[in-house]
Amino acid sequence: MIGPSSDVAGIIAHLETLRSEENILGMARFGIVTDRAIGISNPEMQKIARAVKRDHGRALDLWRTGIREARMLAIYTADPTALTPAEARGWAEDFASWEIVDTAADLLTETPFWQQLVADFAEDDREFVRRTAFAMIAGAAVHRKQEPDETFIAYLPLIEAHSADPRNFVRKAVNWALRNIGKRNRTCHAPALALAEKLAASPDKTARWIGKDAAKELSGEKLLARLRA
Repeated sequence: MIGPSSDVAGIIAHLETLRSEENILGMARFGIVTDRAIGISNPEMQKIARAVKRDHGRALDLWRTGIREARMLAIYTADPTALTPAEARGWAEDFASWEIVDTAADLLTETPFWQQLVADFAEDDREFVRRTAFAMIAGAAVHRKQEPDETFIAYLPLIEAHSADPRNFVRKAVNWALRNIGKRNRTCHAPALALAEKLAASPDKTARWIGKDAAKELSGEKLLARLRA
C-alpha cells in the first residue's frame, strides 16, 4: 500500500504494478507522449494522488524521474503556494505533451505569480511552452472566480497577437483561451466576441479558424441564455 509517507521509489514501484501496454497504445492514439509512460489513466492517477497526499519536495523529485505518471502525480501533489517561479520554469523546460501542459496549467494558475508566467510563456517560441500560456488563461478564466474581469479582457490583445501561430497545439489553446474568456460572464463576452468576429475576417488562415470557431460558440443561443440569466 502507498500513503502519505511513501517515498519516490515506493511510489514508482507501485505505479509499475499498474502498467498497461494496452493503455499506452491508447494514449499514443490521442497524441500523448508515451516513450516513458506506464499506462495509468488520469482518474486512477488522481486516486493515487489522494492516497499519497500533497508533498511539495517529493513532487519535485517525482518530476525529475521523467516518467509520465510520476510527472502527473507531481503536478497533482505539488503545493502551488510553495512552488517557486524557478521551479515552474524548470518544469516548463520539460514540457513535450499537451496532456502534461494542460494539467500543469491548472496548478500554475494557482500560484501568486501566474500572470508573469503567462507573459513569459507566451513570448517563448517553443510550441508546448507557448501553449501553456494560453492553457493557463483558459483555466484561470473559469477557476479564478475572484479575479477581476479586466484581467481577462486585458489578455485579448495577447490572444490576437498569437492568433496566427499555425502550430496545432498553440492555435487550439489560443482558441480555447478566447472562448473561455467569452464564456466567463456578460462583461467578458462582448469584447471576446468582438475579437472573435475580427479574427474570423482575417486574411490569415489560422486566425480565421480561431475566430470563426470562437464566434460560433460565443454566439450560441444556449450560451447567450446562460449569460442573460
